[in-house]
Amino acid sequence: MHQAHGVGYAEYGSKLDQRLEIEKERYESHVQSQKLISELDRQVHR
Repeated sequence: MHQAHGVGYAEYGSKLDQRLEIEKERYESHVQSQKLISELDRQVHR
């Protein structure tokens, strides 16, 4: 947790605003990964 987001688990669990920001970043990263996978699938299956 600390290496990826710069915050320890105890701090993540105790600060709601920080937790929401981290979860937003994780979600955006997930969406970006899904778009990349989709694009690669389209290129492979031409």
